[in-house]
Amino acid sequence: MKKNKGKVNITTEKEFEFKFRAGKNDCVLKVPLQFPVQENVNDLHGRLMLLHRMPCFVEKELKSALSTFIESETIQDYDREAESALQRITTGAVDINQLTNTWAKAYSETTLEHARPEEHSWDEDFADVYHELIHSPASDTLLNLEHNYFVSISELISERDMELKKLQERQAAEIDKVMQELGKTMTDQDVNAVASQNFDAQQVLENKWANELKQVTHIQKQEYQEWVIKLHQDMQNPNNSSINEEIKVQPSQRPGESDPEARLYDQQQQLEESFTIHLGAQLKTMHNLRLVRADVLDFCKHRRHGSSGTKLRRLQTALSLYSSSLCGLVLLVDNRVNSYSGIKRDFATVAKECTDFHFPRLEEQLEVVQQVVLYARAQRTSRTRDQPGRSITHTNRHRDQPEALRNGSNNEDKNKNLERNPSNILPGEFYISRHSNLSEVHIVFHLCVDDNVRSGNITARDPAIMGLRNILKVCCTHDITTITLPLLLVHDMSEEMTIPWCLKRAELVFKCVKGFMMEMASWDGGISRTVQFLVPQSISEEMFYQLSNMLPQIFRVSSTLTLTSKH
Repeated sequence: MKKNKGKVNITTEKEFEFKFRAGKNDCVLKVPLQFPVQENVNDLHGRLMLLHRMPCFVEKELKSALSTFIESETIQDYDREAESALQRITTGAVDINQLTNTWAKAYSETTLEHARPEEHSWDEDFADVYHELIHSPASDTLLNLEHNYFVSISELISERDMELKKLQERQAAEIDKVMQELGKTMTDQDVNAVASQNFDAQQVLENKWANELKQVTHIQKQEYQEWVIKLHQDMQNPNNSSINEEIKVQPSQRPGESDPEARLYDQQQQLEESFTIHLGAQLKTMHNLRLVRADVLDFCKHRRHGSSGTKLRRLQTALSLYSSSLCGLVLLVDNRVNSYSGIKRDFATVAKECTDFHFPRLEEQLEVVQQVVLYARAQRTSRTRDQPGRSITHTNRHRDQPEALRNGSNNEDKNKNLERNPSNILPGEFYISRHSNLSEVHIVFHLCVDDNVRSGNITARDPAIMGLRNILKVCCTHDITTITLPLLLVHDMSEEMTIPWCLKRAELVFKCVKGFMMEMASWDGGISRTVQFLVPQSISEEMFYQLSNMLPQIFRVSSTLTLTSKH
C-alpha cells in the first residue's frame, strides 16, 4: 500500500512465470509485478529481455505471455472490486439512491444526446440581430440613431470642458491673488491650503462629470439595444407600417454635410499613396499597401460635421463589424495598462466620445487585461522557481506566440522591473481592445515600446519589430484583413529623427513586414490583405515621397506590361 498526493492506492504483488526451452534445458523466468501495472508493457518487456539476458528467439513469445498475464490479472482485480462494491450495496453499506443519482449525473454530463442545448447569450442574440439589420434597408436608420447619440455625448463633453475651464480660470485668479499677499497677510501654509482646496474641487468636478457620462452611456446602450431588437421584431411583421418611419438627423448635424474647415484640414494634412503587390514563393497572393500621412487617432475619431465620406466610412465599419474582414490599428503605448497619460489618454478620450453599443467600455476591458497580466506573471514566476537552472526568456505574447530573444543583461533588468510592478508589461508585448464606436477601426493593438525605438540602431530582433510580427499573426488567426501600423515605430517626430534616421528605420520596417507577410501564407493559406503604413503628420512632403519611392523598390510592386505589335 502506498500514498500518492493524499490518495491511498492499494497495490498487490503477483508473480509472472514464463517457461521456455533453450536447447536441451527447460528454463523458467519468475518476476514479481506490482498491480495495477503503471508502466508500458513494451517498456517492461524490453527491460526483462535486457536484465535477464533472454535469448532473442523467445522475444515475441515473452511479450505475448506478459501482455496476456497483465490483462488477465487486471480483469480479475476489476471483477473482485466490482463484487466487493456490489456486496457493500447488498448489505446497505452504500446509499443506493445517492449512488444512482451520482451515476446518472455523470452519464448525462458526458453524453452528448443527454446534454442540455447551449443557450444563446444576450450579446450573441443582439449581434445576430444587428448584423441582419445593418445589411438591410434599416441601416440608414441605425446610423442616424447612432449619430444622434454621438451628438448628445459630444454636447455633454463640451459642457464638461467648459465648466472645467471656468473652474481652472477661477482657481488661477485665486492663486494669483494669494501669491500677491504672500509674506504680508498670507504664509506658505495658507498658499498650500488654497492649492489643496483647488485640487480637491477639481477632482470632485471631474468625478461628477465622469459619473454622469458613464450613466448617460449606460442608458444609451440599453435604449439602443432594446430599440434594435424591437425594430427587428417589427420587420418580421409585413403588415407593420411603422418601420418606414426613420429617425431624422437634425439639419445642423447631418453626417453627410461638408465642413469647409475640416475639408481644408484633410487636404493639407493627409497624404496617401497606394500600391498593389504579389507575394509568395509558388502561389502568389495579392495584397494592397498604403502609405498614409495622418494622425493615428484620425482612424478613430467621428466628426459632428464631417465630409461627405464620413457616413460612408461609418457604414463600412458597421457592415464589417461581425464579419471576417475586420480592421485593426497598432497604437504604441508605455508599459502601464491604463488610460491616464500620453497617447493612451487621448485614445480613451476619443473612445468616450461615442457610446459603444456592442462591447464593454475601455476602462472595463483594461481592468480585465490587468488581471490577465498579473495572472501571467504569477504563472511565469512559478515556472521559473520550478526550474532555477534554466535561463529566462520573455514571450512577445499573445496566447501561443513565439518567444523573442534577448541578452541576459536586458532580461535581468526587466525581471527587476517586473518584481517592482508585476502589473506592467514588457516592450514587445501587447494587449487588445475591441470597439464598435470608432470611425474606421474594430481592433486596437496596444503595443508596448520603450525609448529604445527612438535610437537609430535597432535590429530586426528588436522587441517592437517582433511585436509587429506577432500582431500580424493574430490578424491571420482572427480575420483581421486590414491593419494600420506606424512605419517609423513612433507617433510623433523629434529632433533626433533626421532624414537618414527616417530612411533607415523605414527600410528596416518595410523589409521586416515583407518577410512577415510572406510568412502569412503558411499561417492563413494566403489571404489578400491591406496593410497601411502610417507616418506622423509633422513629416515633410519631401520625406513622405522619398518613403513612397522606397516602398515599391522593397516590395517589387506589380506593374502593367504593355505589348505592341507591328504589321
